[in-house]
Amino acid sequence: MNLSDFILDNIDRMQRALLEALNSLTYEELTWRPEEEANPIGFILWHQVRCEDTYIQSLIQGHPQVWVSEKWYQKLNRSDNPWDNGNDYTAEQVTNFPVPELKDLLGYAEAVRERTVVYLKGITPDKFDEEIQQAELFGGMNVGMLFSYMLCELTQHIGQIAYLRGLQRGLDK
Repeated sequence: MNLSDFILDNIDRMQRALLEALNSLTYEELTWRPEEEANPIGFILWHQVRCEDTYIQSLIQGHPQVWVSEKWYQKLNRSDNPWDNGNDYTAEQVTNFPVPELKDLLGYAEAVRERTVVYLKGITPDKFDEEIQQAELFGGMNVGMLFSYMLCELTQHIGQIAYLRGLQRGLDK
């Protein structure tokens, strides 16, 4: 198995786990926070998709993000700022975050994932060793390292989403 196929297999497995955790969530569950300092599922999902879009489109390829090119910022009623992904949000900003409907968040996620898959299917193994031009954001890294970082980020957020769903519904899904 080559590295692209390994990454594609992992993100496919993660997507199945994410969709299972999101299955049949109500809007109230999507916006629920166990306490004031916690992030709701909808915010976590938005953040994780924004990160994937930023990493793959902007940092690795130097392309406009799907957020901008397909005007998802308008569809999700947010700013067109391509660097707004929820990092360093205060509790107040999270409280005031207008969580979009799940179908809209999943639409954006699908559009981003489609571009990620196309990119991974089209690159050669040597591409993973190329340095990222904006690597100062991450302390210097190559494409392969950023994919590793992204897989870790996605895994953590899917776990957070599943945990929050479990707090709300227990073992019953």
